[in-house]
Amino acid sequence: MTRTLFISDLHLSPDRPAIAGLFVEFLRTHASRAEALYILGDLFEYWLGDDTVGMPELASLLGGLRDLTRSGVPVYVMHGNRDFLMGNGFERASGCKLLADPSVIGLYGTRVVLTHGDLLCTGDTQYQAVRRMVRDPNWQREVLAKTIPERIALARDFREQSEKIIAGNKPEIMDVAPAAVDEMLRAHDVRDMIHGHTHRPADHRFLLDGAPARRVVLGDWYDQGSVLVCDRSDWRLETLPVSSQPPATTTRRVLK
Repeated sequence: MTRTLFISDLHLSPDRPAIAGLFVEFLRTHASRAEALYILGDLFEYWLGDDTVGMPELASLLGGLRDLTRSGVPVYVMHGNRDFLMGNGFERASGCKLLADPSVIGLYGTRVVLTHGDLLCTGDTQYQAVRRMVRDPNWQREVLAKTIPERIALARDFREQSEKIIAGNKPEIMDVAPAAVDEMLRAHDVRDMIHGHTHRPADHRFLLDGAPARRVVLGDWYDQGSVLVCDRSDWRLETLPVSSQPPATTTRRVLK
């Protein structure tokens, strides 16, 4: 059956080898049978720059993506708030294609807007200020001019600061703002959205200007895998348990 897969927020890191192994197995099994795979941000806990593609801890991850793309399955990757330094070197090493945020695709006759999701969290003004800073080309050039150990220290510092900010914020501040969702849907003349970032997998149905609209939120890959499977008749959110065996799937329906 023809199907398209969507995942996000894997936060792959040497500190979490079981999840890295699950991802590589997912590429070899589930993704190999897909028409396309979309990774909507935060594939990595942090990406230090394309000059790190030869680091040993990235070998199996980039190799798995490269094997999948060479088999004929296209993989589209969107920057997240942790791996925004991915560039042409990542594309060459993985065979993936970087995707602008937001992007509109055709999904079996339905136009859908894809976004990592952090652009929608407009209530978190402190985060939005940091986002603007780290996406600035001048800031990125300064960071990439540093040594790899310096970049590692900077990434760890950002993570610590982020954890402190999250601990001090109310949950609703860090969630998406309904007005921002409506604005993005209107701007792209669509009624359907898929995003990650908030780590709150769900199917949200609502009215936009009096007509039905939908926002599907992808889950993270901390304790298990999470994937949205779309085909011509149905959308399904599936969880992938961590196992030494090829992962079985348990399914939660997202009715189309």
